Amino acid sequence: MSITKPYDLIVIGAGPAGEKGAAQAAYFGKRVAIIEKEALPGGACVHTGTLPSKCLRESALTLSGLRASRIKGVDLKPGGRLRVEELLAHKNFVCATEVERIRRNLERHKVDCYTGNAEFVDAKTVLIRHADDRQTLLSAPVSLIATGTRPHRPTDIPFDREHLWDSDDILDLHEVPHSMIVYGAGVIGCEYASMFAVLGVKVTLVEPRDRILPFLDDEVSQALVSSFQELGIDIHSGSAMETCRIDGGEAVVTLKNGTKIRAERFLYAAGRDGNSGGMGLDNIGVAADKRGLIAVNAHYETACPGIYAAGDIIGFPALASTSMDQARIAMCHAFDLKYKTELNRLLPYGIYTIPEVSMIGDTEQDLQKRGEDFETGRAWYRDNARGRMLGDPQGFVKLVFRPNDKKLLGAHVVGERAADLVHIGLTVMQFGGSIDTFIDAVYNYPTVSECFKYAAYDGLGRLARRGKA
Repeated sequence: MSITKPYDLIVIGAGPAGEKGAAQAAYFGKRVAIIEKEALPGGACVHTGTLPSKCLRESALTLSGLRASRIKGVDLKPGGRLRVEELLAHKNFVCATEVERIRRNLERHKVDCYTGNAEFVDAKTVLIRHADDRQTLLSAPVSLIATGTRPHRPTDIPFDREHLWDSDDILDLHEVPHSMIVYGAGVIGCEYASMFAVLGVKVTLVEPRDRILPFLDDEVSQALVSSFQELGIDIHSGSAMETCRIDGGEAVVTLKNGTKIRAERFLYAAGRDGNSGGMGLDNIGVAADKRGLIAVNAHYETACPGIYAAGDIIGFPALASTSMDQARIAMCHAFDLKYKTELNRLLPYGIYTIPEVSMIGDTEQDLQKRGEDFETGRAWYRDNARGRMLGDPQGFVKLVFRPNDKKLLGAHVVGERAADLVHIGLTVMQFGGSIDTFIDAVYNYPTVSECFKYAAYDGLGRLARRGKA
């Protein structure tokens, strides 16, 4: 067993949180080691989650001809059945370039990289077990756990990577199926359901709760349901799965309400579990919950002083964007850096369904539950020149604001570029601004960004009519 030089920080996991945490500490002169169990850095974000699914979405929109079909007089739909190689090519390219970017970033910050499985010997010592049976001991006063999550796999589902998939398996598909059942209408399930639907797959989406994506504004959620139905997605909500099996080369799902559904393929997309096993957490007095997640305090420090955790491994909100900032905040606390002390309370959500959806701040339902007065304003892509160019008549911007001072409380976008556009609302909310900001601003023409101005005008009109009522 070899013992290396001591470090100031050991990072376990080279996903978004691990990379940014390592770079943050190294930027301020700390000696940093990062351990990744896989051969390539990037974590689930790069290899099985965020980037691959979003790349597949872009490929699906282009190769299906859906984007082209929205432009009047243009028909570029491909002939014959789509080949998987075409669908995956762009994903493979983007993910490979992101891996290289991460490597260069760690190298630039002089972070030492190790490959293998990490295990805590004690609070200041980590053992690395390499694939060739070598072992390496690292020591540091501070460690950051950023090991992420993996798809939840119930033991009563006979996953076989051919008929029954989880959200990792689906990236190894060999052909585009004719039909598919997606169980779980959360973010992952809805994204894949819409993606395969535009490729011509007959998709059945099953959600045990009463509605899909229940954290969304009701109006936004209903707009998404309507769009899914237009894509031909059959939605079953309000009934959980009783059994899932393979019969005659097909997946057969029976719901608790007695409904039986058959399809060529089945995708289970209901939850994820933390990658906390085999890390020797018992040796440092840190316990994971039943889903493998680790509890932390406001500084992202675990029950063991000097041991921090960030990213999906600590649970909600489990976004790549928040994971990066959580790790930065953790490192600033660990090394007493007066740089970044807390996570912003305003966290945008981008959901890369078809159509795209994004939100920041309160929904109508949030304010109703709190008994707060509010007003809304809307602007539709179909009334916007750029929106019509994009061929997205169902897209819209919705603003939620306080009537007495017009302070912006929430912004919601459905349609092309929603995840980019929502940051306009975020910036105004960050500085406590009102919808007057949109009215006073001058936007390029033609742009979908103008919808914020006209949604604000609509809100003012509603406010004026309310005063006359």
